[in-house]
This record gives sequence, C-alpha cells and structure tokens, in this order.
Amino acid sequence: MTSDDRGPRSRPDGTTAATLPSRIDRLWEFALDLSWTWDRDARALFDRMDRRLWRRTKHNPVDMLLQVSPERLETLTTDEEFLSLYDAVGETKDHEASAGATWFVRRYPELRDRPVAYFCAEFGLHESVPIYSGGLGVLAGDHCKAASDLGVPLVGVGLLYARGYFDQRVTPEGWQEDGDDRFDASRTPLTRLTGPEGQPWVTWIFSSGRKVFVGAWRLRVGRVSLILLDTDLEENDPEDRELSHKLYAGGVDHRLRQEGLLGIGGTRALEALGIRPAAWHANEGHASFMMVERVRRRVAAGEAMGDAVAAVRSNSVFTTHTPVPAGHDVFTHEQLEGWVGEHWDHIAERDELLALGDHPDEPAGQRFHMTAAAIRLSERVNGVSERHGHVSREIWQGLWPSRPAAESPIGHVTNGVHLATWMHNDIMGLLDRRLGADWGQRLDDPDLWDGLGAVADDELWAVHQRLKIGLIDFIREEARLRWSGGWAKAANIVGAGTLLSPFPLTIGFARRFATYKRADLLFQDPDRLLDLLSDPERPVQLIFAGKAHPRDEEGKRVLQRIYAHTRDRRFEGRIAFLEDYGLHIAHRMVEGVDLWMNLPRVPLEASGTSGMKAALNGVPQLGTEDGWWEEGFTGENGWSIPRAPADADPDEVDVHDAEHAFRLLEEEIVPRFYDRSHDGIPGGWLDVMRSSIAVAGAEFTARRMVQDYARDYYVPALSSFDSDGTSSST
Repeated sequence: MTSDDRGPRSRPDGTTAATLPSRIDRLWEFALDLSWTWDRDARALFDRMDRRLWRRTKHNPVDMLLQVSPERLETLTTDEEFLSLYDAVGETKDHEASAGATWFVRRYPELRDRPVAYFCAEFGLHESVPIYSGGLGVLAGDHCKAASDLGVPLVGVGLLYARGYFDQRVTPEGWQEDGDDRFDASRTPLTRLTGPEGQPWVTWIFSSGRKVFVGAWRLRVGRVSLILLDTDLEENDPEDRELSHKLYAGGVDHRLRQEGLLGIGGTRALEALGIRPAAWHANEGHASFMMVERVRRRVAAGEAMGDAVAAVRSNSVFTTHTPVPAGHDVFTHEQLEGWVGEHWDHIAERDELLALGDHPDEPAGQRFHMTAAAIRLSERVNGVSERHGHVSREIWQGLWPSRPAAESPIGHVTNGVHLATWMHNDIMGLLDRRLGADWGQRLDDPDLWDGLGAVADDELWAVHQRLKIGLIDFIREEARLRWSGGWAKAANIVGAGTLLSPFPLTIGFARRFATYKRADLLFQDPDRLLDLLSDPERPVQLIFAGKAHPRDEEGKRVLQRIYAHTRDRRFEGRIAFLEDYGLHIAHRMVEGVDLWMNLPRVPLEASGTSGMKAALNGVPQLGTEDGWWEEGFTGENGWSIPRAPADADPDEVDVHDAEHAFRLLEEEIVPRFYDRSHDGIPGGWLDVMRSSIAVAGAEFTARRMVQDYARDYYVPALSSFDSDGTSSST
C-alpha cells in the first residue's frame, strides 16, 4: 500500500509544499497533522501567519496554506517571533516522533508495538472534517488525542462521510431544515491511501451479488492514525457510492450497510494496509460486525466455532453508550441477508454466527442485536459512567441468567474530555503563571490542582470576562454574516443573540435536541422564567444551540418551541438560539457562558461531556444527578437537582426537576453571581469556578479516561497475544 502523505504537493490550487520557502518548509507537515489543534505554539503559529485568514478559514491551516500569498510567506521568513514559534513546533513534532518517553511506553514497554484498533461510526476532531454528529464522535476524537499524548499504540477506524452529518438551517417558523453540502477533502488534512498499483481502493467486500470497492483515507492525530473508509468511487455501483455520503442517513437498510462497511470493510482494510491489531475496541454497537467478521474468518480457516469465539473474545473490548433498551441497533435476519449474509454463506456455522446477536429476552433466531453480539464477543465490556455501568448491567442481565444483575461483568470507565483541546488558551496562560509553566506535564499529580488557590480573584474574573465578551462578539459577527447572506427579518437577528449583553448571568445549553435532554424544561413555567430573565437588577440570559436528529420529529418540536421564545418581545432579547451547532460554536460557548445547564431525565444520560468542557474553563454546571454529574458534583463546583421520587411518572419528574431548577437559580445561583465586592468581583462565584476547574482537571479528562482503558482493558487484551500477533488462547 502507498500513501500520498505529501498530498498538497499535487494539489493544483493555491500554494503547494514545493513553493514554501526552505526556512519554513515544514508548514505542510504541521498542517496535515491534527496535533496542532491542541498545541498552543502551533495555534499561535498559524494565527500569526495571517490572523484574518486564520479566522476566515475557521482555524483550518490546510485551507489557509492554499490561500496565503507567496509574498506573505516570504515576509514570515524574517519574522523572528514567527520563526521562534515555528522552531518550537518542529521540536515538539520531533520529540513526538521518538515516542520513547510516553506514559504507555514507560509502563508497558513490551506492548509498545502491538496496535489497538479503535472502531467508531463517527469521529469529531476538527470542524474542517465534519464526520461527527455530536457527543459520541467528539468523545472518540478526544480519545484519539489522549492516546497520542500517552503513547497508546492506537489506530482509529471509521467512515469518511463526504457530505458530513447535516448543515442546520432554521426557518422563520423555527423548523429545522437539513442541508446537504459536500466538503472539499483537498482543504482538509486527509490524505488518500492507495492500492499496490495506485488504484484509489484498498480492498473490497461482496454484497447484493457484486463487489463493493472500499477506499481509505488517513487522518494524522499526533501519534495516532485514523483510517477512514470510502465507497464513493467510480468503480462502484451508484447505490454503493452513497454508503459513505452521509452520517446516520437513510433507513434501517442503509444503516445496516454502513455498519457492515465499518465492521467488515474496516477489518479487511487494516489487513490490506498491513496493520495487525493485537486488541480490538468497538466504541458502541455500530462496530459489532468487526468482531463477527473476525469469528467468521477463523471459522472459514478451519477453526472450531467455540475456539474462534474464545480467541476473538480474548482481545476484544466493547463500550456501550446507550442507557435505554430501545436505543440499541437491531436488524432482522432477513435484512442481514441483503448485506452481510453473503459473507456467511460458505461456512457451516452460519446459524451459530447469527445466534451471536440473539437477545436473551426474545425468541431466538429472528433478530440480530448489535450490542448483544458485541457483549458476547468481548472479554471486557464497559459503560461510560458509574451510573451507566449500573444501568447497563440491569439492561443486559439476561445474558448471564445465573447471576444477579449487580454481578454482570460490565464495568465502567467514566468519559473525559481532552484538556488541551477544550481549555482556552487564556485559562492555560493563567495556570502557567500560577501553577508553573510545566503544569501540563504534571497532570498525573493529585496535588496539582490545589495550586488554584494562588489564582487571584481579579485575575480569574478578568480572564472570564474576556472570554464572555469574545462569545458575545462572536454571536454578533455570526448574525451579521447571516444577515448579509439573506436574513431579511429583524426577528431573525434578535433571535440569533444580537441583543445579548456581557453583563447578565449567561446560561448556556448546547446539546443534541433529544426530548430526554429537556432543553425546554424551564419553559414549563414561562411567567416564572420571564421574571427570572427580566429582573432589572439581576438579569439572566439564555443561549441555546444544538441539532435534532433528522428523523426526530419530537426533538425538532422542542427546538421550535425554544426558537419561538427567542422572538418573543416579552423576553427582551434575552434568549438566543445559535444555528448550525458544531465544534466551532461549542468552543465559544463552553468558554464564554457563566453557567452550563444540563437537564437530562434520569437515568437517560449515559455520561454527558459538555459540562466537563465548560468546567475546564471555570464554568460551573447546574444539572440533574445523572451521567458524570452524579460522580462529579461535590457541592462546591456547581449545583445539582435532587432526584425525583422513584414512583413519579415522566410528567411528575419534569415538574419536580423544573421546580428545583428554578429554586436553585432564584435562591442560590443568581444571588451568588451578583454578590459583588466594592470593585465588582463576585468572590463567592469565583470559588465555584476554581472548584469546577480543579474537579474537571483532576478527574474528568480524556487523559484519565484513556489511562483507565489502557490499564484495565487494553493491556489485558494486548497481553493475551503472542508477539507474532496470534492469540495465545488458540
């Protein structure tokens, strides 16, 4: 296999690697590796290169290098500050390439060359590669980044969706419309991998009586490579080309084919590329066919079915993110026949393969449950928070009928977020001055965050106010651009947040608009909400963002109800909805609001990571006792809504939770925010901000999460393999 790693050399438009001045000829190397997204020097380097262009390209260095003028590049060769940053980034890259001193290599040197294959249906790494829909994808992206930091030998496997998820547009009536725009791979850090004779495909699978050719792209994420599969190739039937067009698009059959492509095609692509994983991690049930395919291959090679299952189990890890039974993917056997069935026709144990997906509480031999198959084929299974681990043991207890649910072998690894990605530069700069410039190398020190007491009130408040003003300015600029692009009504401009002010307590809610997340919970009592928001002495404002799934009609109605309130004159422009939520808006919101609001109906939130991102920036959370917040709430880092009585129905739960949310806002949160010293500093509020940073930094980072996976899941799986890559159990 070959790789066009220097892709921009052959790109015909704009600047190419060949035209870069020799003094700065590594810029393409830096731009083509997404490690720049969490390297402060690299971000500063591209910002200094051309600040206006940097902002116009939404922080996309590949796009910027294709547009920057040759004259500007020549000027940079004599810019001492730019060159100092350039050299620092180069030193970091060279050190990264050595990998000798990483956390993983120091602890497990004998396992450094045994890759972990990490399969996921979506990855959220940067706005320029829009192959994610929300929390699952961003979590997978943070997992890859932390694996790079730690030196875990990880290779990601996913799909390259040429048209992404969808672009959100909201009509004047507040109804979400779903756009469909193809992104330009030449303006991203993606590089195409090719076959031995230069063809754009690396492998193929058989379906519906024909070959489906599978191409592959590489995305570099520091020390981690992400392999993305693509069927949009001239060799393929038009129907097959659409498989990799859209994320979570189409009906059940289309979803089945995409999951078959991910699991079966991904397994074959790794083999074709010469990558021999020693451990396999399926992140959610979408990737279950990866395990089934590995069983099939062993059986087809002559291994007994029981031995094949045992071998695959020994080095497989499965993470479930779904806390409700109805949320797991299920396909009928008839549906399987049309896609993966042909892969199973040539082995006698075909019915046994199908039985791997039987649900313990349903008649056998009718439906294939992806999660059930993944659990049966994984030695190590986990939920994504302590609460979710408990819920998952209850849901899947039937797989171990002789055990009580509490003893079901499903553990948990609580999610975390990538600190260097989500903590703003200004917050990190403040920590540089008060914790020491090397604090980023001491993240495993449990006493590190005690040093936050040295951060003065006025310093922390000044940084937060800067970020808040930056959010308001960003909102106004986005509204200006949309107005110039066709918005005709003043109500659109007001609803987008142009009347927001940096002074009031600003609450943020940015999530997927699923009904259980209850974005509209406070609107159950609009008069009480009006009193809260329009208090002339202690005003409050709300900023919402998020997308409803294209087929979630109820979620769209929740969004519509909130959007209607943004246009309600009674609220004086104190409610805003930011259209087309993505990573760029997410960063602005978690950095710039005063309070994060997370109100899922318990226990339907598996984890929830948005509040962790906000907390890293000193933004406390108001949330229900679900997901990570049940573990993360200390009484000093935010506010928690107590759980409703166990026998309450959903409507009663909503009333209970709304009442407690209002009471906390009215009696505790708003008074503390506005309790100021003579110089305008809210000392009590800043104590909560410090605690938010400390708890999130110590316990809820992707670094801690991946260390947990490595120690408790990957290392046992990797250790079950001999050095030649064959299972020691076979």
